[in-house]
Amino acid sequence: MRLLITGGAGFIGSAVVRKAIGEGDDVLVLDKLTYAGNLSSLAPVAGNSRYSFVRADICDRDAVRAAFDRFRPNAVLHLAAESHVDRSIDGPAAFIETNVVGTFVMLSEALAYWRELKGEAHDSFRFLHISTDEVFGSLGAVGLFCEDSPYRPNSPYSASKASADHLARAWRETYGLPTILTNCSNNYGPYHFPEKLIPLAILNAVEGNRLPVYGRGENIRDWLYVEDHAAALLVVAKHGVVGQSYNIGGRSERRNIDVVHAICDILDEIQPRAANSYREQIAFVADRPGHDLRYAIDCGKIERELGWRASESFETGLRKTVRWYLDNPDWWGAIRSGAYRGERLGLGG
Repeated sequence: MRLLITGGAGFIGSAVVRKAIGEGDDVLVLDKLTYAGNLSSLAPVAGNSRYSFVRADICDRDAVRAAFDRFRPNAVLHLAAESHVDRSIDGPAAFIETNVVGTFVMLSEALAYWRELKGEAHDSFRFLHISTDEVFGSLGAVGLFCEDSPYRPNSPYSASKASADHLARAWRETYGLPTILTNCSNNYGPYHFPEKLIPLAILNAVEGNRLPVYGRGENIRDWLYVEDHAAALLVVAKHGVVGQSYNIGGRSERRNIDVVHAICDILDEIQPRAANSYREQIAFVADRPGHDLRYAIDCGKIERELGWRASESFETGLRKTVRWYLDNPDWWGAIRSGAYRGERLGLGG
């Protein structure tokens, strides 16, 4: 297939690009290269003839139109988004601009392009909008998010993604654009920008810094290895049913404190401190505003209908992730020495 992938230099997007190229697809990446976009994450495929890159903002209608006209994709995988909850608390405007306005531009230009297609190209075209389980709000101690769970976003980030989900649905219902939605649980793995829990904990640990944990670490997330997510997205893009949504999860619920403990235990084994455990660096800090207690995904639909299943358990995926960060200091060192040094975000001040 010919895949136009927005946000392809980001964490999840780059995993999708690497997987797609490996499967023989042609890929055009459209990415603004904000702080979390990193061409180094695409280095493994940069020399491949099936890969091309355009630096552009998805809010730039002319640039988006030119990408469609030049590349003539069979499908769009729309991953470009501002994605960090803490940053959305400090600066929500960027999230509205990129996640809502940018999605509107992508849908509008995809619709114009699709309407000009003929025959099989018209009938087979797909627009896959990639979203998050955070649009569903917070779960109690039991239950799972399903595809028909009501939307109850609680942060500026999740509200912006919920808005984008609704736009994708509306463009299908109103204009007929063949859209599909996915909502995923928390991703982790290689090339993850170190503002999120797992990479931040790994790097803070090995650098001898404290390991901040919000509240008492009781918040629960369902963890999904990013390469499993990439595989799922390509399955949906190629075999998913127009008008459907698919929840993608790892069946790996963990409390935040247990995640940090697991990271410390792996490091204690493979790169031990001179004395005592990395657990001694854990420090509980004030919780962030509006911190949802628990997310958990029911991914039975994609497993039953499309045959996808996560291949990594949390234990195997986390070990691979820790090892990757230890083995790739050049990738994260440039980030830690530059724009982002691991400081606390999202205090709401």
